[in-house]
Amino acid sequence: MEVAARLVNELTPGHRRGRPYDAPAGRERVRATAAALGGDGRRTPEVSDADAVALAGHAAAMRTCFQACDAGQDDDLARAAATVNAMLRATGARPQLDALPGGGWHVHFHGRDDSLAVGWAAGCATGLALAMGSDLAGRLGVCAAERCDRVYVDTSKNSTRRFCSTSCQNRVKAAAYRARR
Repeated sequence: MEVAARLVNELTPGHRRGRPYDAPAGRERVRATAAALGGDGRRTPEVSDADAVALAGHAAAMRTCFQACDAGQDDDLARAAATVNAMLRATGARPQLDALPGGGWHVHFHGRDDSLAVGWAAGCATGLALAMGSDLAGRLGVCAAERCDRVYVDTSKNSTRRFCSTSCQNRVKAAAYRARR
């Protein structure tokens, strides 16, 4: 789900940390897509322009899921579930055990053609479906800071995260302090 959040945050327009954010295009979209897929100890993959365009489309669809889970309204959740189901069908997501380099196994959700875009979209859609189909839906959120609509996955112990980043949290705290003075 972290990769889904990074794709949404990098590839969809809106506001980031109090400023308008335009989704990247061209080579910058390819770079942003590769950066979103890499990280957390994973190697940064080679991303084609076609992969970046496809994943940007999936990111826009995934944003609706984060927004619906954050709002918690039944109508929004039903639309988000339909969106995730459509992504699962379109990607042909299927579980597969893959060997880990140091031994052991990891469950991946591959797409029907195992291309980079379809494979990652299948995995992200599956993660969102598992979250929405369990008590983890409340862990998907949209930043509570003014003029920021970036999404996050709340991994805190007590499920109290409200901001996409420390900088947004600090902006809100500073504004509240100034308002009290």
